[in-house]
Amino acid sequence: MINEAENKKLIQPNIGCTIFEGTSGSTGISIAMIAKAKGYNAWIIMPDDQAKEKYQLLEKLGATVEKVKPASIVDKNQFVNLAKRRAEDFGKNKENNKKKLIATGFFTDQFENLANYLAHYQGTGPEIYRQTNGKIDALVTGAGTGGTIAGISRFLKPLIPSLKVILVDPPGSGLYNKVKHNVMYSPYEAEGTRTRHQVDTIVEGVGINRMTENFNMSTGMIDDAIRVTDEEAIAMARYLAKEEGLFIGSSSAINCVGCVRVARKLGPGHRIVTILCDSGQRHLTKFWNDEYLKQNNIYPKEEEGLNFIK
Repeated sequence: MINEAENKKLIQPNIGCTIFEGTSGSTGISIAMIAKAKGYNAWIIMPDDQAKEKYQLLEKLGATVEKVKPASIVDKNQFVNLAKRRAEDFGKNKENNKKKLIATGFFTDQFENLANYLAHYQGTGPEIYRQTNGKIDALVTGAGTGGTIAGISRFLKPLIPSLKVILVDPPGSGLYNKVKHNVMYSPYEAEGTRTRHQVDTIVEGVGINRMTENFNMSTGMIDDAIRVTDEEAIAMARYLAKEEGLFIGSSSAINCVGCVRVARKLGPGHRIVTILCDSGQRHLTKFWNDEYLKQNNIYPKEEEGLNFIK
């Protein structure tokens, strides 16, 4: 997304240009890293209920972090909408007197910017195909912006017609029903049932209740959807840390739960691909915090939570 903005002359390095994004954390951290490496500033706007180490890491990377209350996308102060407005306002009258160049603001717009989808169509999809020699039976992954599942599936499906693409979705997201019934709806949206906010789950960084341009690129590519509970995601993450030494975050955990279900359905001898897209290091204060989980009544007993894995 940043390379494309440079190619279009929307930003120039080392003159004070600032990159803005609304994010639950992971994309913002990547933007902050790349911005510093390429000579830009980063301004990241996030919901104020994310794991605090995400904010801390962004600040250590030199980004400006602005926290806002979680809100629906129709709210002008929702974190994505606010990032767009901040970028539009930033460049006004910000002249670099020494070079006579304007320091612009650029909104990366990860949800709607198709450079997101293209990165996976041109990069991740071919990488997976090479590493597996094209021998894949199923792709199993969640969707935040939708760029990953759309880009990979659009690359792989024409090459592997038998490939099954399975969306994994957390509580509170409407994508499961969109795939299964072509209706964007989550039961958490029913009147009187919402307890925290729109995507009511301990899983961060995945799931959404609107169609994005990136997810639209997956139209006709997704064969089925699986809904994963918070308890299953937590149990899977603990299991992988204990048995495999893999310390994963919540988005990766739901992907792995989805893989177990698909593997049981397909049976032995099949190859399933997924994405481990986040580390547990960014989820220490919520997803990996037993006290926090117990306070929210979502921490399962280990023996019960692992039954579905065994």
